[in-house]
Amino acid sequence: MRNVDFSPLYRSAIGFDRMASLLDAMTASEQKQPSYPPYDIELTGDDSYRITMAVAGFEESELDIQLEQNRLTVAGNKAEERAESKYLHRGIAARNFERRFQLADHVKVTDAKLANGLLHIELVREIPEAMKPRKIEISSGSLLQHGAAERKSDTAAA
Repeated sequence: MRNVDFSPLYRSAIGFDRMASLLDAMTASEQKQPSYPPYDIELTGDDSYRITMAVAGFEESELDIQLEQNRLTVAGNKAEERAESKYLHRGIAARNFERRFQLADHVKVTDAKLANGLLHIELVREIPEAMKPRKIEISSGSLLQHGAAERKSDTAAA
């Protein structure tokens, strides 16, 4: 069990308290999550990702994908099996599951496909234009001159 102390972060960074609590919640939930079904998370581009889950034996109607407040939940509910089947060995896990993924801000699910026993969920990060980096021009002159010029332009506009 790992405990991480975020107090040095609080001393030098402002506004990251949400991230620290998110990391705490993620590590706590990860310890509780079962390892079934296995999955991969792949970086497919600069701002695109793919989650691939091995869901052999599940049909599309038995899988449910939901996105709520940056939390992606994938659940599989296997239909009841016929009682007439007799297995000598049962090695294919076909039990119900629920797997949760915490998504970063502005990450959206764009597609989901089931092929060859693998569920592929496509994700893309779309950062709004207002949040993208922009260059701030630096003007020369003193603050007093700049403030007076601003006031003069405000009164001229009115």
